Amino acid sequence: MIPKNSLFLILITLILSAFGTVKAQQKITIVAAANLKVALDSINTVFKKQNPNIDSQITYGASGKLFEQISNGAPFDLFFSADMDYPNQLKEKKLTASEIKMYATGKLAIWSKKTDPNKRKMNCLLDANIQKIAIANPSTAPYGEKAVESLKFYKVYDKIKSKLVFGENINQTAQFATTGAADIGIIALSLVLTPNMQKEGGKYYIIPEKSHSPLEQGCVILKRAQGNASAVKFYNFISSKKAIAILKYYGYSTAKK
Repeated sequence: MIPKNSLFLILITLILSAFGTVKAQQKITIVAAANLKVALDSINTVFKKQNPNIDSQITYGASGKLFEQISNGAPFDLFFSADMDYPNQLKEKKLTASEIKMYATGKLAIWSKKTDPNKRKMNCLLDANIQKIAIANPSTAPYGEKAVESLKFYKVYDKIKSKLVFGENINQTAQFATTGAADIGIIALSLVLTPNMQKEGGKYYIIPEKSHSPLEQGCVILKRAQGNASAVKFYNFISSKKAIAILKYYGYSTAKK
């Protein structure tokens, strides 16, 4: 039988040990473009397994809105944008603590349950039975901006602009297409390839990249995380072989082959 004094000492040791573990865990707050949701969540799962003492939490939204929040002092550590422009603007404002890294290039796709976009490609948007076309808000979401560029490149924008409905971000745009709030959507290929979208049974057509400026996506450590080793670890991990494999699985091109 263990003496009471010994039991007390064991209990105190266990409590202090648990407290020390919690205290040692570092939290980092990451904000990311909505197109990254499934891919970056998967990358974060692998990262956490390799770094159990880092509590990496991710919030998603339109890159432009996240940029505004960061500019106004929001307490974030890393920013994964859907373009390079917003991180570069933050650098100009002296709100960054690292170089801006181009971690992936995204692609656009037309997706619909109502029609097969492969048959007429961009001209499928002109079909009489297509009444609402969802795209992300081009003023805040780079994927929406590039969608407009593609529509203009193929000279269909003026013909269908009255049918456009705008999602706050690319995830909401995909929801419009899947729920029937829109007949068709121009969304990120990375979302089209997710299990949830594949279950919806729609068909998709990948828009040629020649029709828009490159969807180069950049990440940066923010000023608040200056000297934060955990933030640096995540920033570096996005270039790891495992992270690159996940990005490629969801249709992104990466700098490393």
